[in-house]
Amino acid sequence: MITMSVRGLPRSATEEGVTALFSQYGVVRSLKLSRDLFSGECRGFAIIDMEGHEARAAMSALDGSAYDGSVIRVAPDRPRAKGRGRGRGRR
Repeated sequence: MITMSVRGLPRSATEEGVTALFSQYGVVRSLKLSRDLFSGECRGFAIIDMEGHEARAAMSALDGSAYDGSVIRVAPDRPRAKGRGRGRGRR
């Protein structure tokens, strides 16, 4: 399983539309579309889980492509570091 981050999505993007786009390359295991709390519109990014070879095919084909008038970026998701950083509490 590979987790991908998708950036540059237009405000009009929906879960159904993004799922349909990525489903051309395999089964979308999960999709989390970031939405604005008040307007409900897409905030421009999503996190998608797909199987390895399917995810690599989707990244290769869709990175830099146009989706609903916007250029999207698709790359492996990099988990954020936990904690507050170095220096505090370590002696």
